[in-house]
Amino acid sequence: MKNHTITTFILLGLTEDPKLQVLVFVFLFLTYILSITANMTIIILTLMDVHLKTPMYFFLRNYSFLEISFTTVCIPRFLYSLSTGDNTITYNACASQIFFFGLFGATDFFLLTAMSYDRYVAICKPLHYLTIMNNRACTILVLCCWISGLVVIITPLGMGLQLEFCDSNAIDHFGCKEAPLFKISCSDTWFIEQAVIICAVLTFIITLIGVILSYICIIRTILRFPSTQQRKKAFSTCSSHMIVVSMTYGSCIFIYIKPSAKDEVGVNKGVSLLATSVAPLLNPFIYTLRNKQVKQAFKDTIKRITFLAHK
Repeated sequence: MKNHTITTFILLGLTEDPKLQVLVFVFLFLTYILSITANMTIIILTLMDVHLKTPMYFFLRNYSFLEISFTTVCIPRFLYSLSTGDNTITYNACASQIFFFGLFGATDFFLLTAMSYDRYVAICKPLHYLTIMNNRACTILVLCCWISGLVVIITPLGMGLQLEFCDSNAIDHFGCKEAPLFKISCSDTWFIEQAVIICAVLTFIITLIGVILSYICIIRTILRFPSTQQRKKAFSTCSSHMIVVSMTYGSCIFIYIKPSAKDEVGVNKGVSLLATSVAPLLNPFIYTLRNKQVKQAFKDTIKRITFLAHK
C-alpha cells in the first residue's frame, strides 16, 4: 500500500446510529469475552487433563488458539472505536490488521483439513492411530498449516503494499479489509483483486478436497461397521468437526461469492462481523456439548478447584 499523502484511515464501522452502536458494543463485548473464556477453557483443559492428551485434542487446542487470535485481530479495535468515537487507524496498523486477519483466516482452513485427516486415521486406521499421529507428526502438521497460511497471503499482501491512496481515506468497514480498501485506492486494483480471489479460491478448493476425501473414506468405513452402536459412536466423534467445517466454508462462500471487490460490501460487513465474533464463540461449545470427554474433564477440573478452595 504505497502512500504519499495518507497516513491514517477512517473506519466507518457498521452504523452511525448512537443507539445501534450501543447495542453493537454490548453484543461484541459479551461475545468477545465469552469467546476468549470458552477457547481458553479448551486450551487449559487439554493441557491439564491426562485423558485429553491425544492428537485430536492437540489439534483442538491449536484451533482454539487460532480462534482467539482471529477474533482479537479486529474486535478489540472495533470496541475501542465504538466506546471512544475514535475511528482513525494508522496506515501501519491497518496493514498489520490485514496481514494477521489473512494469516489466521487461511491457517484456519488448513488446520480444519489437518483435523479431518486426524479423524480419518482414527476411524479408518484405528490400530495404527497413535503410531501415525505421534507427537512429531502432529507438530509438523500444525507447522505446515501455519506455513501454508503464510504462503497463501504473501503474494496479495506484497501487491497490496504497492497500492496508492490519493484522495479518500474512509474505509467502509469496521476493520481493515481488502475489498473496501480497493474501492478507495487510486491505483488499478484489477490484478490484486484477481490475486486475492485466486488465493482464496485455491485455499478453499485444496482444503475442501482434503476434507471431502477424508470424510468419503470415513463414511465408507463407518458404513461397514457391523454394529449400529459402533456406527453412531463413530459419527458422533466426527459430527462436531463437520458442523464447524460447514460454518467456516459457508461463511467463506458468502463473503467471496461476488466477482469484484468494487461491488457493494454492506452485506459482507455483517457476515464478517459474525465470522469474527460469533463463530469463535460457537466453536468451543459445538465441540464440548457433543463431547463427553471434554465435559467430564471440565467437571473434574471444577471439582479440583472447589476442593482446593475449601481446603
